[in-house]
Amino acid sequence: MSEFFQQVYDIAAAIPYGRVVSYGQIARLLGSPRSARMVGWAMAKCPEGLPWHRVIKNDGTISSGVMADLCRELLEAEGVCFLPDGRVDMEEFRWEGW
Repeated sequence: MSEFFQQVYDIAAAIPYGRVVSYGQIARLLGSPRSARMVGWAMAKCPEGLPWHRVIKNDGTISSGVMADLCRELLEAEGVCFLPDGRVDMEEFRWEGW
């Protein structure tokens, strides 16, 4: 595993219950603001047990695909609210990080 991936996982593991961060936010926290896609790639391969569902797109949308419904269910179970258009209310639920 690369050092970058491990740093992404360390941040993902620190995201509190009921909060979300964006791929770009993690990239900025790592000092590599143009690496949001790399963060996404790391999260797609994340180890079991990480709160992968708490990492979403900057505009509050959750990634599409087979895990989208589960992601939404897990976030809702944590009390995260969605706007009428299906996006997470980032103003209310974004975690500012370290």
